[in-house]
Amino acid sequence: MSEAVPSPFPLSTTPMVRAEAVCKSFGHVDVLKGIDLEVAAGEVVCVIGPSGSGKSTFLRCINHLEKINAGRLWVDGRLVGYRERGGKLHELRDRDVAAQRRDIGMVFQRFNLFPHMTALENVVEAPTQVKGVRKDAARARGVELLERVGLAERVHSYPNQLSGGQQQRVAIARALAMEPKLMLFDEPTSALDPELVGEVLDVMRGLAESGMTMIVVTHEMGFAREVGDTLVFMDDGVIVESGDPRRVLSDPQHARTQAFLSKVL
Repeated sequence: MSEAVPSPFPLSTTPMVRAEAVCKSFGHVDVLKGIDLEVAAGEVVCVIGPSGSGKSTFLRCINHLEKINAGRLWVDGRLVGYRERGGKLHELRDRDVAAQRRDIGMVFQRFNLFPHMTALENVVEAPTQVKGVRKDAARARGVELLERVGLAERVHSYPNQLSGGQQQRVAIARALAMEPKLMLFDEPTSALDPELVGEVLDVMRGLAESGMTMIVVTHEMGFAREVGDTLVFMDDGVIVESGDPRRVLSDPQHARTQAFLSKVL
């Protein structure tokens, strides 16, 4: 009997994201009150909850757009935003934080495209300016990514010539151009007209199927049920309940989760 050939892509035992007692406050308002969460490589975690529960703030802490006040955050085994010496945290220099962010793609509610650049130019900008990728290679990759998100015919269109759904798909392609290990989505369909939501969710579904690690703050319960590996319900700065999306949505165990879902399902 021949020996089994080991996989060329061994599964990492290191979580892609690990949050440990993460706290964040703005002035006297405590927004995150001790978040503990692990996200495995290749996992899709959907985060739901009422407005003001801390969902978006938590996402922004993962790539150090917001500085945490207490706790620890790691991405792919590396402490985010800080180095630790003697049990104390020391904030990294801006350029070191920027280097960490290259591995983390983020898609916001608003598309934030450069209005004076075409779709392709928007996608090519960061790889050439930040990573030093040659323009011809970046353009070839940009065209490939725009094709991947269904915009092969719109590579030379400007943002004002695109629908909201198309602009959001350009934003996803732009994030992917940096070849991130992790994608963060902050309510990516909330600013879209209802008929445009599906085209963005289809792209995200394809990303999940390709094995991309994703944390998605969303109100799209159908997407969470179908695509998510884990569903996290947050309220008032804490994780109230988490588990298999189908189980949480059909049989929530916590009264607060039950009350929230009764209003949105």
